[in-house]
Amino acid sequence: MNSYELIHPKTHLRVLSRYEIQQLRDVSSQAHDLVRRCCYAVLSAGSQNDSYVEIEEAYQPFDIHFEQEDRGLVLRLINPPASAFVDNEIIRGVREQLFSVLRDVLYAQDSIIKAQRFDLNNSEDITNAIFHLLRNADVLRADQLPNLAVCWGGHSIPRSEYKYCKEVGYHLGLRGLDIGTGCGPGAMKGPMKGATIGHAKQHNRNGRYIGITEPGIIATEAPNPIVNELVILPDIEKRLEAFVRMAHGIVIFPGGPGTAEELLYLLGILTHPDNATLPFPVIITGPKETEDYLQAIDRFIGTTLGAKAQARYQLIIDDPQAVAQAIKTGIHGVKIWRQQQKDAYFFNWSLHIEADFQHPFDPTHEAMAALNLSLKAPGHQLAADLRRAFSGIVAGNVKADGIKRVQEHGPYLLNGDPQIMAEMDALLARMVANGRMKITGEYTPCYRISSRGVLE
Repeated sequence: MNSYELIHPKTHLRVLSRYEIQQLRDVSSQAHDLVRRCCYAVLSAGSQNDSYVEIEEAYQPFDIHFEQEDRGLVLRLINPPASAFVDNEIIRGVREQLFSVLRDVLYAQDSIIKAQRFDLNNSEDITNAIFHLLRNADVLRADQLPNLAVCWGGHSIPRSEYKYCKEVGYHLGLRGLDIGTGCGPGAMKGPMKGATIGHAKQHNRNGRYIGITEPGIIATEAPNPIVNELVILPDIEKRLEAFVRMAHGIVIFPGGPGTAEELLYLLGILTHPDNATLPFPVIITGPKETEDYLQAIDRFIGTTLGAKAQARYQLIIDDPQAVAQAIKTGIHGVKIWRQQQKDAYFFNWSLHIEADFQHPFDPTHEAMAALNLSLKAPGHQLAADLRRAFSGIVAGNVKADGIKRVQEHGPYLLNGDPQIMAEMDALLARMVANGRMKITGEYTPCYRISSRGVLE
């Protein structure tokens, strides 16, 4: 293979004027490193490496340039990963994901951020911005009945859990459900792979495998090769809102702090009084050997957010078929409710999301230490701060900025009520012991736990 490859678009950005291409080139020069990192992640699709140091070393020789020909946009890839090519031809799915990166990252930079089209300090405008990003990515299908099962779970899981996720995906696929995930490996890949078999058995040739990610995490959780619709949102909060606005039901598999963050975000929203009657099926599930771990998560939710939060999900152990049946039944209830409310099938406008769950959280050491992890806090506020705490741990584990901060200033300090911190410490210790923090190498905690200033 040459040190560079010329790539033409086949789907996204295929027909552009010279003016539009020049605009893309102008925006890309301002966000070059962001585009470069996201493109490298896509070209590394299927990678099982989540070591930031190793990924950074392999990334350095790579570069990408935008060139203009009369027939349109051309990408010049310099030292791309060999795994993205077969017989010197780029894999079709990788090509499509590559141009999805340009579509989402550059459109977000130009049309959402640079143009100040929306007031991103305003909740309604944030939701509208997310809608426009998803519509621009062509993932909102007005002609389809509710059938999107979003699956959350860890990127670092043992083989037995991966097989279970795949089995659940298979039963979801048999029932005609499409799959959305965070697009990475592990519990994000398993359901998609299982669903492809279920769809094939039903001769469903239009199966959708939607991957929703964000720039800060894509580099260490590269899109898996089954994703056929990739969407990159500007930050984790907009990514999470995109999930819950698009999903008709959510299945949660065992995972690490990222999965805990997603669960806390979801429960913080669903327990808001404005969402009390809104149907939204949520299943927490895993194979038999994960029962103790899932029970620990259930106890953590009960201790922190209470019985009202526990009532918003169903715990199913070691029964893929029951999971698929429960989600299918729940989604039918969503369809009836949306019909009655005259709400769109493809985007859940009726779901109320507080501003605390929408504004980006920058996990500095000061911000992490200042989180109000108190049982006296209102339920939605505690859920929002717990979500931020786990988001910071994710950043310290896999995101470039978070890793650098921990290297420079030491572990994050998390402080709160003794009861909350004891449960959090126990849950995080289980994640470490189960290898849920990272795929390769030994894990060094990026956090410390204390109770009201007293280090445990």
